[in-house]
Amino acid sequence: MTFKRKICVVTGTRAEYGLLRNLIRILNDSDDFELLLVVTGMHLSEKFGNTFKEIEDDGIPISKKIDLNLIDDSPSALSKSTSLGLSGFGDFLESSKPDLLLVLGDRYEILSAVIAAMFERIPIAHIHGGELTEGLIDEAIRHSITKFSHIHFTSTDEYKKRVIQLGENPELVFNVGGMGVDAIKKIDLIDKEELEDSLNIKFRKKNLLITFHPVTLEHSTSGDQMSELIEALSAQDDTSLIFTMPNADTDGRIIFKLIEDFVSKNDRAFAFKSLGQIKYLSCIPHVDAVIGNSSSGLTEVPTFKKPTINIGDRQKGRVMAKSVINCAPICSDIENSIRLIYEKDFLNSLNEIKNPYGEGGSSDKIVQKLSSIDFDSLLKKNFYDL
Repeated sequence: MTFKRKICVVTGTRAEYGLLRNLIRILNDSDDFELLLVVTGMHLSEKFGNTFKEIEDDGIPISKKIDLNLIDDSPSALSKSTSLGLSGFGDFLESSKPDLLLVLGDRYEILSAVIAAMFERIPIAHIHGGELTEGLIDEAIRHSITKFSHIHFTSTDEYKKRVIQLGENPELVFNVGGMGVDAIKKIDLIDKEELEDSLNIKFRKKNLLITFHPVTLEHSTSGDQMSELIEALSAQDDTSLIFTMPNADTDGRIIFKLIEDFVSKNDRAFAFKSLGQIKYLSCIPHVDAVIGNSSSGLTEVPTFKKPTINIGDRQKGRVMAKSVINCAPICSDIENSIRLIYEKDFLNSLNEIKNPYGEGGSSDKIVQKLSSIDFDSLLKKNFYDL
């Protein structure tokens, strides 16, 4: 009798689950692996839409829910949430004894999971390592997770080189492309009319999709930067403004409140705690640009040959397509960038855009690599010197 190897996958946010969904489905249906899915973080918060229900609606069995008590977004509250995660993951990993922990990204709840896995002597595979986000605490967390991990799946060759530069074994670092591109290739988008009905919105002559998160390595800038963005958006005539709410990061509540106040006074503005992956991606073909500082604007939107206006330093350092317009978090700069997306020469240039994060297929590549690796040989790592 052949025993399936148990892989524990952790998801803490709506966006991260959207990236992992196809991979999770493949693992769940696999003859070689047994999936243990742990749901935590924003998924379990009513404030952020209780998005664990989307996972249940997908028919994916949840092995464990670990509540981080996300009642505040202050630095001390995030420290407490991380400690709750460390305790919760420690208990679950000790009892379930997976053969591998598989994680994506750079958030504090993921860090707590990998620390617990290290103590339990469970090998770790990390997706989307080697990337830079110089305005965020995520930068340090991501590179720390790389050093905890044994297998690495990067989204570009540049990021692969950076993971190796951090001392990781080149034979266990694989460029599989971006998970966001993989997600786009696997889903059926909702058409415009159905999308309008399901979201209770109306697309106008012009349409913008906005996601703005705190820049967590800056002190008390969230309110000022969001106010500048709102001022620039207020000046856009006959434009539908579709907001998705920020993550559970420090000062996220400030942005949340500013968006709610703006939407309450503007019948052309709409806000959603969570659009969900399918509705979010389905909006992109019908908007003129994606605006804000979300990684999605860099890793996914170029696949649609749509422009991204990337505001401020949150994503500074990431590989970017030529469809990305970088601007300062100042009203006049944002307005200038919005004007640029409607210029004929810029619009024509979008036809030649290629997404640097690949053409899809990353989930299948990850499973193929995992199938060929002996997990038992991974724990004792050697630092790879260049």
